[in-house]
Amino acid sequence: MNFYNQLQQATQSGREYLLASPIIGKCLQGEISLEEYVAFLHQAYHHVKHTSPLLMATGARLPESKEWLRVAVAEYIEEEQGHQEWILNDIAACGFDKEKARRSTPLFATEVMVAYAYDMVNRVSPLGFFGMVNVLEGTSINLALLAAEKVQSRLGLPDSAFSYLKSHGELDKQHIQFFEGLMNRIEDPEEQALIIHAANNFYRLYGNIFRELASAQALALAS
Repeated sequence: MNFYNQLQQATQSGREYLLASPIIGKCLQGEISLEEYVAFLHQAYHHVKHTSPLLMATGARLPESKEWLRVAVAEYIEEEQGHQEWILNDIAACGFDKEKARRSTPLFATEVMVAYAYDMVNRVSPLGFFGMVNVLEGTSINLALLAAEKVQSRLGLPDSAFSYLKSHGELDKQHIQFFEGLMNRIEDPEEQALIIHAANNFYRLYGNIFRELASAQALALAS
């Protein structure tokens, strides 16, 4: 079995924890409120704006033996630039103040996931960041387009309110194929174990963000 498939198999329980988040179930059943959708966009903004800086830190800390991976990281950086602005524009299209969203403070769960990502890259290993890539891009493919369709149908919002979910879902279909090829070049068992460990942690951390979205604090931030 190649490493990418091993990674998916070894993170099944983490993926199930994320997908069991109540708000994901509500979303897929078409029961999400406008405030909940905007709360999701707020938190997406607060972690997506760190994607490029994290990729830059990852590339800078990769050893010379992983130069092939640094080249791939450079491609990711180019494609990920400015996605946080898509999210702010979606918030505005929902009728909310995007500049207020820009100035807002992230939820605790969001701060913890971002902090863990930086700590993983800077203290443990830059390879651990690919555990986060596996979680965010895999989730995007599986949920983003379906969720956008359900939410739009439920709330009657314009297409301009879904540029992040719809564009990201399509883009990540290409990314995950690229990512699969990269992971299959990771052959060292210790490096593989590190990425699996990080991915499982990121599934739990990302799942905690979704669990916190229904809190009074999350809804207050989005109002």
